[in-house]
Amino acid sequence: QGDVFLNAKSVGIFLLGAVAFSIATASGVIFAKIMNLFMKEKINPLLGAAGVSAVPGSAREVHLVGLKEDPTNFLLMHAMACNSSGVIGSAVCAGILWSFMM
Repeated sequence: QGDVFLNAKSVGIFLLGAVAFSIATASGVIFAKIMNLFMKEKINPLLGAAGVSAVPGSAREVHLVGLKEDPTNFLLMHAMACNSSGVIGSAVCAGILWSFMM
């Protein structure tokens, strides 16, 4: 029954989610770079990409990309902290949106 599931509306929803995920990841990296302009101690901009609440996939991917650049770089725990904050932020936003619907 693929014709019921795979229609224009479901493909559109998938594409909208993929675009939103990409924008959120890029925004996290860009915001981390902007923060580094004003901070004394710099942070790794890859951690901004871990703020997406895709647990634990985005944190692992950030860790692996960091390891490719510098094998002594261990970002997993820092990335999981950013990942957890993304989950909390998503839950707060969902609660606010839910309150508007009631």
